[in-house]
Amino acid sequence: MIVSKFASGGSAWPRILLVVGAGVVSAFQGGKAPVALAAIQEDLALSLAAASWLISAFAILGALTGAPVGLAADRVGAGTMAALGLLLQAAGSFLGGLASGFTTLLATRVIEGLGFLCLVVAGPALIAGLAPIQIRDRAMSLWASFMPVGLTVIMLAAPLLSIVTWRGFWFLNASILLSYAMLLRWGLHPPSSHPRLYRNVRQDIGEALVSPGPWVLGGLFAAFSAIFFAVFGLLPSLLSQRIGISNDAASMLSALAIAASGVGNLVCGQLLARGFLPGRLLHFSFGIMAICGIGIFSQALWAIACYALCVVFSFAGGLIPVVIFDSAPRQAPRPELVGVTIGFAMQGNNLGLIIGPAAAGGISGAFGWPLVSVAMALMAALLVLPFNRRQLTDHAIHKEGEGALW
Repeated sequence: MIVSKFASGGSAWPRILLVVGAGVVSAFQGGKAPVALAAIQEDLALSLAAASWLISAFAILGALTGAPVGLAADRVGAGTMAALGLLLQAAGSFLGGLASGFTTLLATRVIEGLGFLCLVVAGPALIAGLAPIQIRDRAMSLWASFMPVGLTVIMLAAPLLSIVTWRGFWFLNASILLSYAMLLRWGLHPPSSHPRLYRNVRQDIGEALVSPGPWVLGGLFAAFSAIFFAVFGLLPSLLSQRIGISNDAASMLSALAIAASGVGNLVCGQLLARGFLPGRLLHFSFGIMAICGIGIFSQALWAIACYALCVVFSFAGGLIPVVIFDSAPRQAPRPELVGVTIGFAMQGNNLGLIIGPAAAGGISGAFGWPLVSVAMALMAALLVLPFNRRQLTDHAIHKEGEGALW
């Protein structure tokens, strides 16, 4: 058991919201690089292809260490892991504000990414421990909304860049993260006497590696993340070029589009609670993303039409993380391995975050924006083939009479 039921003596929602808030301030760290990309490019004299690695570098360690971090969360406790994640992000953001060159800044983004991974692996485990079964679907959908909410808020904060510069923006984020780490530890205050069972690490890793559930969730998250951040990692730059508006205005429009993903998160939670099959929601989401992907970067459509497609794309994409987080307890080889299963999923998420913006930046620089559309649409359209019903249904762990994932 990762965390005890804190909510037994009262409502679980205040503590659930506290955990979601930790995710939101962590999502700031993913969103601040796209917002400040133009300012960093100018300050450090970088090309768009090089600068896009500041977005992807955030996910480098996560792409390699997601499962081990999940295993660590199962052992040290989700609350401790969450606080550690916030502190690592604070350190990375502070050091990034001091960076004098591209290489150093890139390294600090890797540190931030590791902290983000620690927090995001611990978050669903905390939610699962805090939320009674009757509100768990809604609680998980609220947790999944941390990313679009955080990205929206940080993009709306873009005007601050003209006041504090991008370095001041990094220092401001460091102070927010440090403050929230202390708030989280105070707000959760888990019992220190809770006994913890230590299991064989090699056996746990081996069991996760040979189980299909963690791999399927990781693959789904990798594809989703690559497609989603190929669009939204570079959307401010695209809008600025296509519409001829300032970087601040482009960030505002991007924030509004990303907010639609948060709406999709909440809608998905309600649909799951009403009995909609998760697998069908996945097919619907990726199908809509494939259709929208054809036109988002197209030069043939008016800029306003491309932006409208971004909003629809974002809403449909919002369903996918909810399905993945909600399915993790049922796709875990054993209840004790929920953390490592989420770690697999986040490892896939970070792999996609590396591939998506870097590939989109490279392709757009070499061949233009339309080819990015083609590549993105093909990936979304093909996704339904490797993840078929049987793979997930055969392994699904039923939860109190619920149906399988599909």
